[in-house]
Amino acid sequence: MSEDRIHQLIRLSRERSPIARFLGIGLSFTDSSESVLDLEYNPNLDNVVGHIHGGIYATLLDMAGWFACAAAHDHTCWIATSHITVHFLEAAKETSLRAVGRVIKIGKRQDVAEMNLYDGEGNLVGHASGTFVILRDLALPYTNSRSTE
Repeated sequence: MSEDRIHQLIRLSRERSPIARFLGIGLSFTDSSESVLDLEYNPNLDNVVGHIHGGIYATLLDMAGWFACAAAHDHTCWIATSHITVHFLEAAKETSLRAVGRVIKIGKRQDVAEMNLYDGEGNLVGHASGTFVILRDLALPYTNSRSTE
């Protein structure tokens, strides 16, 4: 994982991902190539009983796996989620969320990732595993780290 690639993906999330902008999701990476997505608490994302909606859990977990896999490849590849299994472990209420994704197997045609979701106090509230297809020669929607066009 190159520093240039990390900047490309953060720029992609910030400038070209409508869902990340709409929800206010922040993206970063650890030194060990894990993707980290942070979401501040927003009461508009609650379900009818006042807990954060499971769809938000699934979205964050999926995105964490996707970005971890994307960081493992160069800009000539596009990654697509082909399968994700989500486990809702605890209900989160009035708290920020953090999803962490890490690649557990890089393959020729697909990657496998593991993702964890934590509440604002660091409690594990969700877990997922996912398979992400590698689409070679299908570049991300930018040409280099300095351009978004």
